[in-house]
Amino acid sequence: MTPLVVAAVLTAALAHASWSAMAHAIRDQLVAFTLVGAGGAVCGAVLVAVAPVPAAGAWPPLLASAVLHVLYQVLLMRSFGLGDFGQVYPVARGTAPLVVTVLAAVFVHELPDAWQLGGVLLATASLLALALWGIRAARPDWPALTAAVGTGLAIASYTVVDGVGVRASGSALGYIGWLMLLEGLAIPAYALAVRRGRLWGQLRPVAARGLLGGGLSVVAYGLVLWAQTRAPLAPVAALRESSIIAGAAMGAVFFKERFGAPRIAASAAMVGGIALMLHGS
Repeated sequence: MTPLVVAAVLTAALAHASWSAMAHAIRDQLVAFTLVGAGGAVCGAVLVAVAPVPAAGAWPPLLASAVLHVLYQVLLMRSFGLGDFGQVYPVARGTAPLVVTVLAAVFVHELPDAWQLGGVLLATASLLALALWGIRAARPDWPALTAAVGTGLAIASYTVVDGVGVRASGSALGYIGWLMLLEGLAIPAYALAVRRGRLWGQLRPVAARGLLGGGLSVVAYGLVLWAQTRAPLAPVAALRESSIIAGAAMGAVFFKERFGAPRIAASAAMVGGIALMLHGS
């Protein structure tokens, strides 16, 4: 976890929180994720045109990841449609890091050292505390929270699969390009099938915001994939979920949700976790 890797993952976290907030702000979630998917697919097509084709060994995990990403988008769309941003986003992101740590140890044989493990645990504890505070701050919406937990498990699954795939690809840009192209087409195709001629009129008022969100999603995950080629999966996953802190701040600014002392404390704990992960590098 060099300073450059840390900076890249923190930038990815900010970009992820930004596109998630943009998507949540669009009332019709199918419209929102259609635009995000389309924007991501366009960016992916550009990368496919200029970057080397991933090596043969990267294609099985790449295709599996595309399916997992579509599942993740469906679950995230469901949780955004059911619950408040400040409640479901921390749960969706906060459940992933520890699951990634376990999966990476079992399937990739990456065992974090004591400092890295301590950093992952501290960062995860801060994120889960923030998620629990979000649940206590309002009446729990159990269908929304169930969808959010499912989202977190999907995140953990594709994180480990992509860690294997991007390292075998020989080209992080080629891998992210094909991944975004394949996953980005699924929801727009579904929306076109079910909305038909009505879809274009529904997309037009929010098209710029949604397509920008799609571009930010490519930046966010592209930086994470690059980081996974240069650092262990568990610390990268934990650091990426600092997007929860950025999401909490955006919730306070744009959705008028209270930030409060618990989120300040969680932010401080996240900084401590980052420090431990850097010490272990």
